[in-house]
Amino acid sequence: WEKALQLVSLMGKRGIHYNSITFSSAISACGKGGEWEKALLVFSSMPENAVQVDLTAFGAAISACEEGCEWERAWQIFTGMTRSKVEANTIVYSSMISTCEKDGEWEKALQLFSVMEQQKVEADSVAFCAAISVFEQCGQWEEALQLFSAMAQAKVQCDRNTSCAVISACEKSGEWSKSLQLFDWLEESQAELDPKTCGAALGACEKSN
Repeated sequence: WEKALQLVSLMGKRGIHYNSITFSSAISACGKGGEWEKALLVFSSMPENAVQVDLTAFGAAISACEEGCEWERAWQIFTGMTRSKVEANTIVYSSMISTCEKDGEWEKALQLFSVMEQQKVEADSVAFCAAISVFEQCGQWEEALQLFSAMAQAKVQCDRNTSCAVISACEKSGEWSKSLQLFDWLEESQAELDPKTCGAALGACEKSN
């Protein structure tokens, strides 16, 4: 990230034309380096450098906030994105949903998923997994189960993290029979299983006896 900022500074000194890609790359580099504050400084400097803030830049800034567990700032940027009439894509929605997990805001995760449907933005496995993980962490097993069902209906491939999250959501909420039913269904459908998913099912077996 330090090198990215140095390059942006060097471009300015030499009069090299900035564009959205330049800033988005620097924002992303800072975010991945855990420097969310620097990422937002770069993001906020775009207008004064006469660079239009586009979807990529908004997405990079939101991802930086997600990495830094700064869900309130992520929401501020997302709100600004909406006001600027920049349409969010699946990646942005997934990042926003993930920020909800970090602060237990499962209602907002549900709201975001509903907005995705209204805006006809197709949810992929990452978006589904992010939302189901939020519901798991917040003990909302019914919401997790409903979304898992919607995922199957939409024929979106279920990965190991999603399988584990929905089984764990039921197990943590005392819905052991549903956990085991889900595990049986996954096994019958030849879904990919891992030790974590099996462990969640074993926990349900232990508590059901």
